[in-house]
Amino acid sequence: MRLSAVIITLNEEQNIARCLNSVKNVADEIIVVDSFSEDNTKSICEKYHVRFIENEFPGHIEQKNFGMEKASYDTILSLDADEALSDTLKKNIQGIKNIETNPAVAYSMNRKTNYCGQWINHSGWYPDRKVRLWHRHSGRWGGINPHDKVVLGEEVKVMQLNGDLLHYSYYTIDEHIAQINKFTSISAKAMKDKHISIVFVKMLFSPFVRFFRDYIFKGGFRDGLMGFIICKNSAYSRFLRYAKLYQLLLKDKK
Repeated sequence: MRLSAVIITLNEEQNIARCLNSVKNVADEIIVVDSFSEDNTKSICEKYHVRFIENEFPGHIEQKNFGMEKASYDTILSLDADEALSDTLKKNIQGIKNIETNPAVAYSMNRKTNYCGQWINHSGWYPDRKVRLWHRHSGRWGGINPHDKVVLGEEVKVMQLNGDLLHYSYYTIDEHIAQINKFTSISAKAMKDKHISIVFVKMLFSPFVRFFRDYIFKGGFRDGLMGFIICKNSAYSRFLRYAKLYQLLLKDKK
């Protein structure tokens, strides 16, 4: 099996070296699709001899599909720049590379998130199972921007790999709040385009449901103060998404 690692970037000088170090001995080629970063992302990538492609950012889903289409090999390993393979996950990916490529099989892995320096084991954030290794003819990126996911054909079997995909999400709470504001604006527009309905009801009740699900039923309280902050911010994100969608719909009625 020959494997192409595909990573999209924008101003990721803080994270990209860690990501590239984790895949350099696993992938047969590394493709970085960059949205014209203004920091040192490009110069760092050049040290790793990656295929560095600059492309205007059309959306998370579209950019990741663009990167996949540029790959030389049919087996795709997709990571975000703030992610890295754990040692166990690297070992298991190396193991399946000795198996002949099967388009009817994709591989998922648990993503474990580091939030403000603390690894999160609950709060609806772990295990956060993601399909990140698949044959490109058996699936493509889909979902609703910015919350992308790999959409596979009905006949494709998903097998779980041992080991964690390490996600270094936010270094400060300010970064988290800024990302919530950015992502909810993108999400609201995408939902408007898909004609999501019952917006007012969802704006009222969805945040409460999300908080109790993550904090109580998914054990957010076990992650201490950071777990509480994560669950509150997740609920706030739900509220803000539907509030912004509601505002967009009101503008259309005027």
